[in-house]
Amino acid sequence: MNYKEKLKEIDTFIFDVDGVLTNSEVILLPPNHMIRTMHTRDGYALQLAVKKGFNICIITGGSCEQVKFRLNHLGIEDVFLKSANKVEVYQKYMESKKLKSENCLYMGDDIPDYEVMNLVGLPCCPSDAAPEIKGVSKYISPIKGGQGCVRDIIEQTLKVQNKWFDKDGHIW
Repeated sequence: MNYKEKLKEIDTFIFDVDGVLTNSEVILLPPNHMIRTMHTRDGYALQLAVKKGFNICIITGGSCEQVKFRLNHLGIEDVFLKSANKVEVYQKYMESKKLKSENCLYMGDDIPDYEVMNLVGLPCCPSDAAPEIKGVSKYISPIKGGQGCVRDIIEQTLKVQNKWFDKDGHIW
């Protein structure tokens, strides 16, 4: 089954943060602050997917509370920071929501995502992901992390399911 066919079955999106929702760069400021940027078009697609009833989960090893605040503002309640063991977090999330792995899409970009990506129905990655991650991905977005790759895969999924363009798609 090609990835486009698989998109018809997706009801759950799980994303990493650094390298997927951000461009992997961190600006270091004194005393101990780090700045990341997120693409607003990714944000639009995320909030629309929430409104359309998709399960959205974020699993990241990072600990930035501002990331959680931004994602909560978009309607995403399941944001797991400081996730040293992403498989464990993934399994607990799936069990708590009674979800099926075959209906789950996970987008990651680097080695900490590898094991989880082997458990889901549709593993995906941005174009600048690590080679090992590209090797297990059934879809590689032509877009780099932090530049709209999340929008790319959500938009494709919603279009295949006839849920993309309508009057209910606005956060404001």
